[in-house]
Amino acid sequence: MKVLVCGGAGYIGSHMVRHLLASGHQPVVLDNLSTGHREAVGDAPLVQGDLMDRAALAGLFAGTRFDAVIHFCARSLVGESVEQPYAYYDNNVGGTLNLLQAMREAGVARLVFSSTAAVFGQPQAPLIDEQHATAPINPYGASKLMVERILADAHRAYGLRSVALRYFNAAGADPSGDIGESHQPETHLIPNVLRSALGQGAGLKVFGDDYATADGTCVRDYVHVNDLAAAHLQALGFMDAHEGAHVFNLGNGQGFTVLQVIEAARRVTGVEIPFERAPRRAGDPAVLVASSARAREALGWAPRYSDIGAIIETAWRWHRAPRY
Repeated sequence: MKVLVCGGAGYIGSHMVRHLLASGHQPVVLDNLSTGHREAVGDAPLVQGDLMDRAALAGLFAGTRFDAVIHFCARSLVGESVEQPYAYYDNNVGGTLNLLQAMREAGVARLVFSSTAAVFGQPQAPLIDEQHATAPINPYGASKLMVERILADAHRAYGLRSVALRYFNAAGADPSGDIGESHQPETHLIPNVLRSALGQGAGLKVFGDDYATADGTCVRDYVHVNDLAAAHLQALGFMDAHEGAHVFNLGNGQGFTVLQVIEAARRVTGVEIPFERAPRRAGDPAVLVASSARAREALGWAPRYSDIGAIIETAWRWHRAPRY
């Protein structure tokens, strides 16, 4: 298939491009390079453009016949979304509407959408499945949930087939070490832990040590970025046989505390990792762990990386010698 990968120069998108190439598909990357990296795209064609540019989108679809679209483009910083909600709704919802309209005009009727566990808000159960109430507590999560609702409406009105994949905590890097996670600013725990191990960054902080967890720190479900990419490939195949707008949670089904992640990184790196204890951050749930039973059953998806040490080891290869 010829697949348009929107945001294919970013962290998860670049791993997706590599999986598509390895599977014999033809990815074309659309990215404005505001947070993505040209070097991460590899041999795939790159179109530098923005979902906010309707004319450019129309020209892209007029010039190339795509079989499907995988959509990663989004602003994704939770704190920033609270400070700049208009920008988040404009980009994440408005940009997606531009993409969907261009797809409809070009007759492209299959989309895999990068959603998020932030659609759930405060968890009401130890394992979060797709039936869990959606009550996002920040504009980022709300913007992703709005797109999920738009996709359901688009199926009813236009016959669009879609799969929305709700990631929990994406982590790790391709084992080759050629591509990895490179954000500015970096807000994710594992890369910040590894930066601390390398003596980089402003210093690692652990936010809150009085939660009702094994060691008082937050518990999160970490899913390897290559496992996420594999799920997107399986979602493309799923749409061959299934109409409708579908949602799946993607996680390992087990959680690790912040201190457990730091200890696992210490074992991987062989370095004592200093950190500072800080007060809780507003809105941080104590535990966020996914039930991915539906994805396992319907997509045939199963994560290859379940051990937190193995996940961190792949990230460590990248962080020791980043290419961009």
